[in-house]
Amino acid sequence: MKLLLADDHTLFRDALVQYIERAEPESDITLAKNFYEVVDLMKEKPEQDLILLDLRMPGMNGMEGFKRMRDDYPDIPVALMSGVAETKDVNDAMDLGAVGYFPKTLSGKALLKAIQLVLTGERFVPIDHETNAIMPSHYNGKGNGESNGNGYGGLQEAQDTLDGESVIQLTPRETEVLSYLARGASNKEIARELELQVVTVKLHVRGVCRKLEAKNRTQAALKARELGIVAASS
Repeated sequence: MKLLLADDHTLFRDALVQYIERAEPESDITLAKNFYEVVDLMKEKPEQDLILLDLRMPGMNGMEGFKRMRDDYPDIPVALMSGVAETKDVNDAMDLGAVGYFPKTLSGKALLKAIQLVLTGERFVPIDHETNAIMPSHYNGKGNGESNGNGYGGLQEAQDTLDGESVIQLTPRETEVLSYLARGASNKEIARELELQVVTVKLHVRGVCRKLEAKNRTQAALKARELGIVAASS
């Protein structure tokens, strides 16, 4: 795995690198502490499997840094992570083509799994199990950027599982099928549009409902809109 990891918080960056290298010793990780370094490093080492950018680090200028990476390197997946991000940030990033949004409140194990997931071609959106909505990332659960000491409530070795959140892991085909469900299309219509067998569409619909914890296709479409997986106007 070739990963360019950019984050201006040394403690978080070093902790994540150590976790990845222990889990995947053959990983090739390039580090940057701001977006300016990202630009220079990508010119030197453009062969990356994933670019992981801290949304709030110097030089990012909101989503502008992300957009530049997507424009300059359209074939390389780009994901965002942040210690302080709101649902709008997540939606904006995914709409612009991010392969994932990684809250820094995730455990090391969960963050590594998220990275591995997007490298398979999936998209990663963390969901708060209690609210069934996109999980925003806050320092220690607060929205004002306060911290206690090292500034992060996540990436703790003792936190081996996702505490209270689940992750929607739709395949690209399931995402396509879900977009048609949101438009009210029937299985036959979806099969015709995607050139699939109706029985195959039924299997994808079943998978979508299971992953969204929906009782039926209508509920799956409603949840998808609420979570921002598909546009509300779809």
